Amino acid sequence: MRFFTDLNIKTQQLLVQPPIFQATVDSQQYRAVAERVQQNGGRLVALWGSDDRERELSMAVHAALAFEEGLLWMRLPVNDGRPVFPDLADIFPVANRMQRTIYDLLGLRADKAVDERPWLRHTAWPKDSFPLRRDFEFEQDFAGGFDNYPFVKVEGEGVHEIPVGPVHAGVIEPGHFRFSVVGERVLRLEERLGYVHKGIEKRFEGMTLEEGARLAGRVSGDSTVAYAWAYCMAAEMATATMPPSRAEWLRALLLERERIANHLGDLGYLGNDAAFAFGLAQFSRLKEDMLRLNHTYFGHRYLMDCIVPGGVVQNISAECIASIRQEIEVLQRELPTLKIIYDEHAGLQDRFLTTGQVTPQLAVKLGLTGLVGRASGQAMDLRVQFPGVPYDRLDIHMATHSNGDVAARVSVRFDEVAESLRLIENMIELMPDGEVRVPVNSVTEGKCGIGWVEGWRGEILVALETTQDNRIYRCHPHDPSWQNWPLLEYAVIGNIVPDFPLINKSFNLSYSGQDL
Repeated sequence: MRFFTDLNIKTQQLLVQPPIFQATVDSQQYRAVAERVQQNGGRLVALWGSDDRERELSMAVHAALAFEEGLLWMRLPVNDGRPVFPDLADIFPVANRMQRTIYDLLGLRADKAVDERPWLRHTAWPKDSFPLRRDFEFEQDFAGGFDNYPFVKVEGEGVHEIPVGPVHAGVIEPGHFRFSVVGERVLRLEERLGYVHKGIEKRFEGMTLEEGARLAGRVSGDSTVAYAWAYCMAAEMATATMPPSRAEWLRALLLERERIANHLGDLGYLGNDAAFAFGLAQFSRLKEDMLRLNHTYFGHRYLMDCIVPGGVVQNISAECIASIRQEIEVLQRELPTLKIIYDEHAGLQDRFLTTGQVTPQLAVKLGLTGLVGRASGQAMDLRVQFPGVPYDRLDIHMATHSNGDVAARVSVRFDEVAESLRLIENMIELMPDGEVRVPVNSVTEGKCGIGWVEGWRGEILVALETTQDNRIYRCHPHDPSWQNWPLLEYAVIGNIVPDFPLINKSFNLSYSGQDL
């Protein structure tokens, strides 16, 4: 791998497509690689830690970095006597919250980091306890305490603070938003998340590979297909299992159905947040029809447990294909009309245009990714840059926009629905015959695998390490919301407080996927 040759880093290629490499580095190489990737237009995909001491290894920090040639999984051993590692937040600002989480869960601290406040812990466990360490006793009860989180204060004449959450009026997940405002104009927003931390990474430990697939599909309920596929890709890499070609095509079909359903829901809610109830009614109807078809032919409205290690649980019938074609015909007929209504509705456009703007320059600097990144000029889509089966057989048209406002994020959603419908049509025509599931090979201790999938929200990454008896030693799932939540704080600056729900919905980020 020529990209890092002069840094004396020995890499091992784990997967050909997408190209995934692995390397163990020291502290100087860790920083040097991150700088090299950033200077060449790459990005930090994920950052996490592990406790490998019972394997007679050290604790470690892991970083997944995307660059022109593929993805590098970098492991940095950390001395237990001095549990610190180099700070990357000055290179990749999105590293800040991930580094703070590594400390909360493992007690490894980013050296000389500017922000060392707790991120995930709140008061659920004492500050000197670290749940992802191997010697942590899982069945423990801790007394609650007072969580005096040090929010940044904004002071000046006429400045007021408005706390929103963590409990909200609607049936949504909890998150705390602290606004500093003058009148209704937002000067600053600071987020505090972590309220739905469930111990998912700890729960993975000791599960069988089959059991892990069910948990992976429940990391973030609106992205069950993306997480399940990424997990199964990692498990199949670790076990050297090759899923059947038809199963890969069916996985992609399910992924595009998940993408369409979420975009339809968002388009309806975005209309509703701008007082256009007609949009909510129409898109809710279209989404509901799709979810009912999912339940009829795949057994679950949100497609849970359809993707498993070794393939998929069931084939599709001729009746299912006919119903999907009919569904596509309806959506292709109705969506252009709804797009014209949205584009020409003066009230919607007044609320959408220039609202919650993230410029391409800011998006690059702060690492905006996925759907909202493409709406701010970031032409990144794993289905295009690193297409695996079946995307390498399909000519994918990436939807992008440069304005970076709510209107741009609406436009990208419309375009992506249209493209996913076209892709599903092609998949049905080109899908090969054959089996849809094979047995998973047995695996020994110390094997690893990684999955990297373009979900509807952005790139999902799952890193997996195995232990004896086909069980999980460590599994880290990563959601693109880690990258995009901090950008929401910038997107609302200068907007009025009543526009925050609209801006927030246009991002539609996952609480559960980040809080784990």
